[in-house]
Amino acid sequence: MSTHTLAAPGMRGLQDRLWAAVTDRDEHAAASVVLTALDDGVDAESVLLDVIAPVQARVGTEWAANRLSVAQEHAASAIAERVIAALAHHPAVRTAPRLGRVTVACVDQEWHVLPARLLAEVLTLRGWRVDFLGAQVPTPHLIGHLHSNGADVVALSSSIPTRLPTAHAAITACQAVGVPVLAGGAAFGPDGRHARRLGADAWEPDARSAARRIADGIAVPAAGRQQIDDLPHLGDQEYTLVVRSRPQLVREVLAQLETRFPASAAYTEEQREHTAQDIAHVVDYLGVALYMDDDELFTDFLAWTAGILEARRVPAASLGPVLDVLGAELKDFPRTTRLLGRARTVLDALPATAGHTHGAFG
Repeated sequence: MSTHTLAAPGMRGLQDRLWAAVTDRDEHAAASVVLTALDDGVDAESVLLDVIAPVQARVGTEWAANRLSVAQEHAASAIAERVIAALAHHPAVRTAPRLGRVTVACVDQEWHVLPARLLAEVLTLRGWRVDFLGAQVPTPHLIGHLHSNGADVVALSSSIPTRLPTAHAAITACQAVGVPVLAGGAAFGPDGRHARRLGADAWEPDARSAARRIADGIAVPAAGRQQIDDLPHLGDQEYTLVVRSRPQLVREVLAQLETRFPASAAYTEEQREHTAQDIAHVVDYLGVALYMDDDELFTDFLAWTAGILEARRVPAASLGPVLDVLGAELKDFPRTTRLLGRARTVLDALPATAGHTHGAFG
């Protein structure tokens, strides 16, 4: 069957139909959109990257704006994964492997699997033999797989920046057994700066460019590099001490919240649980910013969180007490104090929004 790429209006039409199906939680309708496009001769790579991927990005945007619930977002993501599986088994897209072997995996604790899955399918379509290991792959399991099966390259995916320390361990471990690493995903930054900082052999912003980079060849890394060689500031132990103190820091912020934000005294048990989770995320991002020695990792997260809270009619100023308590608890840590000060400046500069229903996270 001959294939073709639709013009932009045609792609938008397919996106709109797929969007309607996934938001209606209609898996069969979603699969019909994709499989009919293949039957009509649209090439599979375009369906993956120009139809399915933009719709999934829209799902995330709509969740952030509080126009989709967490359950709706999860349902849409599950449908997307099953539709990709249906596409992969369509007779029109079967491709015999003729190139080398690529292992595609998400770092440990990274459950956003779709970017890695899209890359695995694109590489398969282009003739690579792909071992797709899926989400949350512990580094020892990844290395065990490489010892048993080999690979020309590992494509390592991570979407959440708090997974960067784990990604760093995976990168250096793969390189230690002689396999180069191509990093990808939102965690590594829009320009790949975190991938470079962590010593990845290559970084690309999307599946097409990653496939081209792998086809061009990635050199086997030199042996002997250690994680501390990439990030010498870790010698001050601030990252390690803050991460180890995470449970105590969350408890202390919660304990002081009622005094600093009296409205929280009326929280339900569910609201207190959500608040504890939000505080834990703040501490996690503080930790990864210390690991990378990158203030923007923390301040960008605070600004993003403020937007999420505002969309849910919770004032961004409710983050202030969290920063204040953390600042008091960690006052003896110079880099941490700098980070929290920068974050307070960013938070204070955000515009206030009227008409909120809660006094804090809730």
